[in-house]
Amino acid sequence: MASQLIKNIYSEETNEILAATREGRNFLLSGGAGSGKTYSLVETISGLIEQKPLAEIACITYTNAAAQEVEHRASHENLYVSTIHDFLWSTIKHFQVELKETLIFLINDDGQNLFKVTLDNGEPDRVESIDGDVEYKEYVRLRSGIVSHDQIPVLAHAMFLSYPKLCRIVNDKFKFILVDEYQDTSHLVVEILLEHLARTERRNVVGFFGDAMQSIYDKGIGDLEAYKGVGKSKVTEVKKKQNRRNPVSVINLANKFRTDGLLQEPSNDIDAPNMEDGKPIIGTARFFHSRKSNVEVARSYLRWSDSSLLTKELNLTHNLIATKAGFPELMRVYDGDKILEYVNRLRSFIKTTVPRYCPEGKTLEEVVADLTAGKIGNELKKVLPTDGQAGYIAKYPESYRLALQQHFLDLTSIYIDKDMLIDDQKADQSMLGGGGTTRDSLIKHVHRIQTLIKLYQEGAFNEFVRATDLKILSHKDKFNLREEIRSLADLEGKTIGEVIEQAHKKGLVRRDDRLENFIRQRFYVYAQVCDLAFSEFQSLYRYIDGKTPFSTQHKTKGREFDNVLVVMDNGRWNNYNFEAFFTGDGKDTVIERTNKIVYVCCTRAKKNLAFFYPEPSDAVIEKAKELFGEDNVIDLDKFK
Repeated sequence: MASQLIKNIYSEETNEILAATREGRNFLLSGGAGSGKTYSLVETISGLIEQKPLAEIACITYTNAAAQEVEHRASHENLYVSTIHDFLWSTIKHFQVELKETLIFLINDDGQNLFKVTLDNGEPDRVESIDGDVEYKEYVRLRSGIVSHDQIPVLAHAMFLSYPKLCRIVNDKFKFILVDEYQDTSHLVVEILLEHLARTERRNVVGFFGDAMQSIYDKGIGDLEAYKGVGKSKVTEVKKKQNRRNPVSVINLANKFRTDGLLQEPSNDIDAPNMEDGKPIIGTARFFHSRKSNVEVARSYLRWSDSSLLTKELNLTHNLIATKAGFPELMRVYDGDKILEYVNRLRSFIKTTVPRYCPEGKTLEEVVADLTAGKIGNELKKVLPTDGQAGYIAKYPESYRLALQQHFLDLTSIYIDKDMLIDDQKADQSMLGGGGTTRDSLIKHVHRIQTLIKLYQEGAFNEFVRATDLKILSHKDKFNLREEIRSLADLEGKTIGEVIEQAHKKGLVRRDDRLENFIRQRFYVYAQVCDLAFSEFQSLYRYIDGKTPFSTQHKTKGREFDNVLVVMDNGRWNNYNFEAFFTGDGKDTVIERTNKIVYVCCTRAKKNLAFFYPEPSDAVIEKAKELFGEDNVIDLDKFK
């Protein structure tokens, strides 16, 4: 009777899952875009609680935002929800003796670049002991036992492999472990859950929710093909075919991109978002091309709403967006600096050719003078900038003059990446369970200032007071605060450096230890950023906040918009190739990766979808006609 009642309450897929769990089988729910996988996850949690009211359930997710959503929709005293990294850390952090032994082993393992500790000359160093506890922080200091986000899966995998008692403890604690967005999960995590935990006599049930076609991050396992089947470390697959998001035209197109045999169909629920008056929305899916590379020709033809809530233009890289969104110089500093590339060229030359040369205490200018002295021809060419580096130096002479004044070793220690400027969605992966970010200390600091300005402009006074460093003790303090923030918000012509200094002097956002350390360690980066207009940072802020019609194709995963325009430009990124995607002429791995990103972009559209391909070959156009239908392939050059 109870079993029949459950069948009446839950969906068909959830009933299949619950049947598998009653038999002690691990499971995999495969659902395409818009299928309601999170809804199935919440239903499954409810069903498991009904089956085993006293059982502890762990639900682990890829991002903090996903963890918060599950907690909001499925709160229960026996439910533990966290990001993957926090879950792993919580299982190993109390075993400090074993943690230290494992960390020291990984540091001294020549095959582990992620745990490499080096001497000042770049040579690997060996670590014999670690003082204090091993800790999980936002930064890495391996000699002191401080590990960060990237090290956690490797460290946990080594711990579970070496210490079976960990497996017993996790199995005893959690009867069920559910993994959301499994395709983005490291293969090491899957091995822990399906292989290591299965080695113990008492075992739990592990369930996975996700979509192999949306595995667009390189570090994820991608799919569970190797684990499908019967056995302790295997999973039973349950397929969810309905699509509640996309119109019929988009579903039909997206099905042509799927390679796993799961073909979606419109939802039969009349209340589904992609239903209107009891019928599925048809929508549009079109392919535009032009001999012009400027996407403006497609925008002009479409004339869609420019609301960032209704329309998104998807580009493959942030670099392709930076100029459109108004922060090209910030992107140049963080992702296009060829002066640091030249510094590393010199560092490699010293290491391989003149290892006895000691650059300690010398500026870049002095090192260049030493290494070029007396050299001619090919020998001189080895220590001069490459053509690309020389072109960059000629274009940005002030940056080069700044670099020449810095200590050479300080420059070689600078690691910079666009993820320190922009948090892509993948950057929200668990940093200490609290909205982690890969932004560096400088960008975090300026972000605080702009957030303060925004709160003031929006009249959010309570949040504003909590966000400022200035203490409010009297009515006079409130008046002074209002005058100070008005002055700060008057940004006409101000540089980022001037805004940082004014916010500090007025006590609104003080320069803290993290920023001071950044200035000491990365003055070359700090000085360049400070010379840029603060308005450029505000453009970046609006872009990160989703207030522009632009997004990367990766960042849009999991989101949806009425109108989606996909720009098919590789942006010199060799991991993807849209030409090869259409023609099939290219590396299989690149075509597969491109196919998945196209599928993800395609399935963001709730009403209208358009692809814009600049300067396509005849072969691309012919394939587009096959995929989209001849009437939906439009030559924009005919509409001048």
